[in-house]
Amino acid sequence: MTKRWAVLGGSGFEESIGYARAVVDGDRVHVSGTTGFDYATMAISDDVVEQAEQCLRNIGAALAAAGCTFADVVRVRYLLPERADFEPCRPVLRRVFGQVRPAATMMVCGLADARMRIEVEVDARRGPVDGVRIEAAEGERMLEQWRDVHNTVVPPGALSLDEVRERGGRYRLENAYVGEALVGCSTVRPAEREGGAVTVIARVLPQWRGRGVGRVLYDHVLGQARDMGAGVVETCVLAANGDGLRFAESRGFVEVDRYVLPGDQDEWVDLRLSVIES
Repeated sequence: MTKRWAVLGGSGFEESIGYARAVVDGDRVHVSGTTGFDYATMAISDDVVEQAEQCLRNIGAALAAAGCTFADVVRVRYLLPERADFEPCRPVLRRVFGQVRPAATMMVCGLADARMRIEVEVDARRGPVDGVRIEAAEGERMLEQWRDVHNTVVPPGALSLDEVRERGGRYRLENAYVGEALVGCSTVRPAEREGGAVTVIARVLPQWRGRGVGRVLYDHVLGQARDMGAGVVETCVLAANGDGLRFAESRGFVEVDRYVLPGDQDEWVDLRLSVIES
């Protein structure tokens, strides 16, 4: 059965009219016609180029929330009340779509609000991603991003920013990105003694799973464990995270323990890699 879910962008229009900024239907993503309003303030520029830039920022945020980027866009539609307004927008549009080359249509038509000078609608298709970038979680912004992924994937173990800072002093914390979109994070806990167990944990945001991100992130942290001279490699997964358990088992991890922490009710699973690949 195809999984269908909605992405809300925070626009007052979505609530008053009754629609979603984007709908994810399996591997297809349909982004609604999007205008140049800043949804945080519901303000809009008078300049059509600035409106076009804001349209693309709004669409980029919707695509990221749906688990894709502009590189996944297969069709774009431009709607403008004034034909002459399209030409000055072209450099902005080319900057985003010039390498992607989606199918495109430009239409001259009236828009819902006289302040709107351009509206953009896109369709995208999610597939395996290229170019996963992994960076050390350094500085407040990146630590906060690491925390966001961790707390989304492991809500029972939610951490404060102070706790993340403390962990960053003891463990290797890294973030994973596709383009500018945050897609996951990782933790590598060094062994407490020479030849001891190194713990590796790769987390992928739900909307980015099934696109190869976990494989890239896992291979990266496993390489770090090898560099540390790990005699044993372990991982820990929340039992309720079925995707995480299935992924760990597919990579050769074997369950060694299940437990509930004192005063808690969530079950955790410790797994050990049966063979450390060279």
